[in-house]
Amino acid sequence: MSTVSPLQPSPSNAAQADAVSRRLAIVPAYNEQDSVGAVVASIQEKAPDFDVLVIDDGSTDDTAGAAAAAGATVIQHPFNLGIGGAVQSGFKHAQRNGYEFAVQVDADGQHDPAYLANLLEALQQPDEPADIACGTRFLEEAGYKVPVSRRTGIRFFSVLLSLIVRQKITDPTSGFRMTNRRGIELFARDYPHDYPEVEAILMMHAHRLRLCEVPVRMNERNAGQSSIATAGSAYYMLKVLLAVIVGMFRARPSVDAGSEAPVRAQRGI
Repeated sequence: MSTVSPLQPSPSNAAQADAVSRRLAIVPAYNEQDSVGAVVASIQEKAPDFDVLVIDDGSTDDTAGAAAAAGATVIQHPFNLGIGGAVQSGFKHAQRNGYEFAVQVDADGQHDPAYLANLLEALQQPDEPADIACGTRFLEEAGYKVPVSRRTGIRFFSVLLSLIVRQKITDPTSGFRMTNRRGIELFARDYPHDYPEVEAILMMHAHRLRLCEVPVRMNERNAGQSSIATAGSAYYMLKVLLAVIVGMFRARPSVDAGSEAPVRAQRGI
């Protein structure tokens, strides 16, 4: 497993790289007009070497207008597909436009773009690079408070996934994830839909993509309400558990070795 970066953000300095690779920040957004503009501006300030793509997932407010006004490229869904559909649209855009790295940054302001350099560093380790770097709140004390009911669910899926993938997973519900071209190729073709974070880790394991966790600090939401809180923690746990069971046996694309990896069908894990 790749070495994780320290909790403090690393300086983003694309000029020191041998060649500037194409990098995309995917911002899925549903009725986030009050926060999405600030999120786009924060990415542009703290990670200027990332292009910003906002997926307006059928919002009924002016999310698209706020994102465009802040300088993001915007894709609008005619109706709400859910977080998985929105993120997959971002990966399809990344695949078609030749991006080498893509990261999900939530539109509610919880993900700090200052840590994009840390996630990218984990994907570019010369000795043991990862294919997916996941920002975790729990590798070090980061000061982020999680409600007891939700933390119970996180711990349950942490233990379950760690057993399945045979690697310690501390924050299975974190959506703050960056992937290289292999992950882009996979997720552009197949991505879980409702509450996709847990099942996406199973997909990574099934297709032999290397995963590492990187400690990050996360902010409180700037606006809106968590979809997990809205659905209820018990319902969330049951639905995700069923998705994990089904996902362990369903056929899905598989990525071979190489940055321009072909994709073929493979059943189960």
